[in-house]
Amino acid sequence: MIKYDKYSSNALEFINHEEILETIEYGEKNKDNLDLISKIIDKAKTLKGLDHKESFLLFKCQDEELNEEIFKLAKEIKLKLYGKRIVLFAPLYLSNYCVNGCVYCPYHAKNKDIPRKKLSMEEIKRETIALQDMGHKRLALECGEDKNNTPIEYIIEAIKTIYSVHHKNGDTRRVNVNIAATSVEEYKMLKDAGIGTYILFQETYHKESYEALHPTGPKSNYIYHTEAMDRAMDAGIDDVGCGVLFGLNNYEYDYVGLMMHAEHLEAKYNVGPHTISVPRVRPANDINPEDFDNSLSDEIFEKIVACIRLTAPYTGMIMSTRENEEVRKKVLDLGISQISGGSKTSVGGYSEESQIEKTKQFDVEDHRTLNEVVTWLLELGHIPSFCTGCYREGRTGDRFMTLVKSGDIANICQPNALMTLKEYMEDYGDDRVKELGQKIINEELDIVAKPEIKDLTIKNIKSIEEGKRDFRL
Repeated sequence: MIKYDKYSSNALEFINHEEILETIEYGEKNKDNLDLISKIIDKAKTLKGLDHKESFLLFKCQDEELNEEIFKLAKEIKLKLYGKRIVLFAPLYLSNYCVNGCVYCPYHAKNKDIPRKKLSMEEIKRETIALQDMGHKRLALECGEDKNNTPIEYIIEAIKTIYSVHHKNGDTRRVNVNIAATSVEEYKMLKDAGIGTYILFQETYHKESYEALHPTGPKSNYIYHTEAMDRAMDAGIDDVGCGVLFGLNNYEYDYVGLMMHAEHLEAKYNVGPHTISVPRVRPANDINPEDFDNSLSDEIFEKIVACIRLTAPYTGMIMSTRENEEVRKKVLDLGISQISGGSKTSVGGYSEESQIEKTKQFDVEDHRTLNEVVTWLLELGHIPSFCTGCYREGRTGDRFMTLVKSGDIANICQPNALMTLKEYMEDYGDDRVKELGQKIINEELDIVAKPEIKDLTIKNIKSIEEGKRDFRL
C-alpha cells in the first residue's frame, strides 16, 4: 500500500487515496463531536491554518451553532487579512484548439460543432486594448492544449504582446497563465516571460474518475498533471494557483484532495498556493451539467468557501463569473478575495470584429459589465482593487506569505488598492463610481495606521487626479 507523505513529490503519496478515504471516514465518525470541533475552531482562530482532517471535520459539522461560528470566523479572518479589498481580473482566451478528450469541456478534440480559432498577435492586441478600455490591469490567459497550434513559444509571444500594449491610460500590469501541465524547462520560459501566477485546475483528485473524465490526450496522465505545481515551483514560479471543478466528482473527496494539495505545497516549499479557485460545472456547447451527478448546492458551496478560508487563511480565493450575482455576494464575505468582471469565455470575445459566440468555453452567470461590478462592490462596502504592486515589486512566494502572516501586508495592499481604485475612477468610472469611490477612499484613508504611508497615499492620489499614473508601495 502506498503511504501518505505530504513532503513527497510523488502524486500518489501527497494526494493519497487511502488517506482521503480515512479522512472522509474520520469526518463522518466525528461530525457530532462538538468538543473536538470547538477545539479545531479555536485552532483556526490563531490564523495558523488547519490540516486536511481538521478542515474536513469542520466541513462535515452538523451543529447549527458551531456552523454559525465557522461562518462568523471566516468573515473575521477575511476582513483581518484582506480587509475590504476585492481584486478584479478578466480571462483572455487565446485559442480553443485542443487535442484532449475531456468530457466536461467543449474544446475536446471530438467536438466537430465548435468553430476552432487561434488569435493572431494583432488580434491579441485588439483584445488587450478592449480589456484596457474597460479598466482591467490583470489578465488570466486561457488556452486549449495543442502543441502544434499553440506551442509554448506562442504563449510567450502572446504574453510579450499583451505587456507591450499601452492604450490611452491603460496597461496590463500582471498576466497570470492557465495552460496545460508542462515541463520544468517550459515553466522556466514562462517565469522568464514575467508571468504572475501559474494556475492549473486539477478538475478532480480521484485518479480513477480523473482518467474516465480525460480518456484521451496528454491530460489523461493523472500523475503528470497532479505533479505540475511541483515542476512549476522547481522552475522558480513561486506563485501557483490550485482548484478543482466541483461537480465532476464527489465533492467531499475533491475538497479533501484540494486541502491536501495546499498542505503539500506548504510542507515542501514553505509556500502554499497563492490562490485557490472554486469553480462549479457550467453549461457549454456540447456539455450539459446534468450529465454529472455530483452537483452541489449553494449552501454546500458557501460552506466550502468558509472552510477553505479557515484552513488556508493566507491564500487568495478566486471566484469567476460562473457564479451569479447572488452567490457571489454571499461568498465575498466568507473568503473570496478575487473575482472576474465583464468576462468573456470565447476566443476573441472582447473585440467586436473577432467575436465568435460558439467558441466560448462555458456559459457565464454574471453578465454585468466591469463598471457595473465595480459599482456593486462599492455599494456593498468593498474596495474594488486593480493592484499588482506585490508582483511588480518582487513580493511573491515566501516574501508575500511572510508579509501576510505578519500582518504587515495591510500597510501595502490597502494604499495600493485605494490608488488603483482612484485610477479606475478617473479613467473609466461613471459618476456613480466616482461618488461611491471617493467616499470609500476618504473613509479608508482615515484608518491607515502609519502616518507616513497615509501622507504618501494622499499625495499619490492627488497626483492621479492631476493625470499621473501607476503609483505603488
